[in-house]
Amino acid sequence: MPLSMPSSGPRPPQAGSGHSGPGSDAVRSELADLAREIVACRRCPLGHTRTNAVVYRGSPAPRIVFVGEAPGAEEDRLGVPFVGRSGSILDTAIARLGLAPSEFGILNILKCRPPANKFDRAAAETCRPYLDRQLALLRPNLLVSLGASALRALDPFAPSVMKAAGAPRSAPGGTLFPLVHPAATLRSRRMKERWERDLGTLAKRLGTAVV
Repeated sequence: MPLSMPSSGPRPPQAGSGHSGPGSDAVRSELADLAREIVACRRCPLGHTRTNAVVYRGSPAPRIVFVGEAPGAEEDRLGVPFVGRSGSILDTAIARLGLAPSEFGILNILKCRPPANKFDRAAAETCRPYLDRQLALLRPNLLVSLGASALRALDPFAPSVMKAAGAPRSAPGGTLFPLVHPAATLRSRRMKERWERDLGTLAKRLGTAVV
């Protein structure tokens, strides 16, 4: 299923997203209601095997949302996306891009950890309405997919992640910038070099520099 976004389109890029107005309070409230709904969800088998649902971390009005594939063991334990080794790599990259806490958010396609960390396509279909509702509320200017499964979920017509990574794409509903998964950098020097190169390209698109 392709990504769906609000018909009004993405917000223009901005250096910061103030959250003091009544609209932002409404978004916070809707995000909190949605989070409670996700936590209570038992619509697929993963809801019965998880420790915690993993919903979102970041700003309620982000410029950029990083979209991963599924929670791992540490995320399942804490109920927070990208807090394990991959999370450390991603957080370092976000800091190097110069993104303030108000400018980004992080979530996964799957809200529950799949057995053996194997991406579950059937569960992804069940989770899809939650993802679409999150993105409709967050309204990021740019989505950054992390890994092959996240890329394919957001853009079913994309080529392989190794072909797509490092270049912005016009995906259904918005602009998508694919990256390889941060965990891939732990497995080979070639993937770490690819991550660094594509991160530099993303920095140029954002008008920043990788430090």
